[in-house]
Amino acid sequence: MAKKKHRGDRDDVDSRSGKGSGLTPARGIAIVLGILAVVFIFENTTSTRIRVIIPVVNTPLWLALLAVGLIGVIVGWSMRSRR
Repeated sequence: MAKKKHRGDRDDVDSRSGKGSGLTPARGIAIVLGILAVVFIFENTTSTRIRVIIPVVNTPLWLALLAVGLIGVIVGWSMRSRR
């Protein structure tokens, strides 16, 4: 006997965890942007001067971009968890 469908039931919900298992448009966009960011970071390998408040630091540009990206992920994650 088939299970009766109720209003609000979703086919893409994993019954064990209760969370969606499919690739949503937001997840797809996040994956594409993440890949583009990694490619951009590792294509920029020249050394650059960065001023951090007072000292001037010479560092590879990819390292500076990666650090800023990680800071952005951490800030975004902390803002998401507050909702």
